[in-house]
Amino acid sequence: MTPSSEAASTELSLAGRILGLCVGGLLTLLGVIYGLVQGTDIQLVILYAIATLALFYWGWRFILTQFRFERRPSEEGPGPYRLVWLRFRASLIGLAIILLGFLILAAAIEGFWNVWNILSLLILLAIIVLTRTIGPFFEKNRSAFIGLMVLLGLFLVGAMQIDGFASLWNVKSMLLFASFLGIAAVGQTLVAMLGGLDLSIPFIIGSANVGMLYLIGLGVPPWLAMCLVLLTGAILGLINGLLSYRLQGQALILTLGTGFAISGAVQILTSIGSAYSGNVMGVVPMWLSNLAAMNGKTFGIPIPPVIVIWALIALVLVIGMRHTVYGRNLYALGVNRVSASRVMISELKYWVLAYTISGFFSALTGALLLGWSGGGFIGVGDQYLFLTLAAVVVGGTSLLGGQGGYGFTVIGVFVLQVLASFLIGIGLNFEWQQFIFGLLILPMVALYARSPHIRTQI
Repeated sequence: MTPSSEAASTELSLAGRILGLCVGGLLTLLGVIYGLVQGTDIQLVILYAIATLALFYWGWRFILTQFRFERRPSEEGPGPYRLVWLRFRASLIGLAIILLGFLILAAAIEGFWNVWNILSLLILLAIIVLTRTIGPFFEKNRSAFIGLMVLLGLFLVGAMQIDGFASLWNVKSMLLFASFLGIAAVGQTLVAMLGGLDLSIPFIIGSANVGMLYLIGLGVPPWLAMCLVLLTGAILGLINGLLSYRLQGQALILTLGTGFAISGAVQILTSIGSAYSGNVMGVVPMWLSNLAAMNGKTFGIPIPPVIVIWALIALVLVIGMRHTVYGRNLYALGVNRVSASRVMISELKYWVLAYTISGFFSALTGALLLGWSGGGFIGVGDQYLFLTLAAVVVGGTSLLGGQGGYGFTVIGVFVLQVLASFLIGIGLNFEWQQFIFGLLILPMVALYARSPHIRTQI
């Protein structure tokens, strides 16, 4: 095939281009109507309309050319439609199931067939198509691309379906709670990259939350109480690291056991002379409340400082994991411990350090949650047992080690938080949220599991 004929084979026909312009024009018209109804400035409506039409038409041409197959006259084999089916079978079946489910809901629920639900369906279908067609071009960071597409789709659907979802107040609220989860997931990410898991995180969070307020109630200066809590968290992480390294086959149960032990010890200590085991009431210092409260300010700017703290932590970790000796050695150990040990990388040192960091950031999360809630509660970290694991998995960091990173976890955190906000907005309670989070994890794990582990590719 000559270069000119190959280029021609990737061009859409005139009918295909006209159809793309018609569909793009229809979507643009719907966007213009929505903008006018919402009272958006006409200049912005025009700008968005032009951008929507241009981006859609480019995407239309790019995606449809992926379905074009050139076959030489002498070539035998399946036809072009058969090739499309073989290549995109799973995606086409998924699209058909979604369309069938939408039609069933439209027939069963009165008022379901409206413009917003149709737009939500189109967004969902577009995300599936984009993920399947453009995703292969991001093979190195496929999980990050998929996570960003899911995040974008969730936010757009939430903005259309729920009043105030895209408001500044709700976005700030999502960022605030994402910050708590993101800080708690720091250690889980580092430990997972070595092929381990830390199940003591929620117990250290609850213990730090109660223990800090208990120390403040005893007259310890708040800054010193926070330092003691963080130091204790790091020591607990150190103990977890040393014990789990020696008993790696039982590391999961071991960290769970140490978590139960520290949680029980803190409850025994704080319940002496009190009728309320696990709860500690007192006065939280103003500087700690400002750090984690919705109305907190950073240098006079109405942004909770915990969001800025998390952003700085994420920046340091993302850059550090890629451009420092520690980060490169951590990846090397996760890929192949034997090879790493032969180049004098100490597995014990990095394993213990990862768990120590996990204990430190778990304690930090507990202290920050104290500033948010204003009272100590031993069960404040319970949800993070599941959520830290979910953030790591949904983000795409391999639980086998050596693949992923904290940047992926940040994407997972945002996906979970936006999804949680959406589910709350449509009226689902916490139990339903947990159920849907579980359903989300299953296909994500299955998707990532289809890729061979990095150590098998070396």
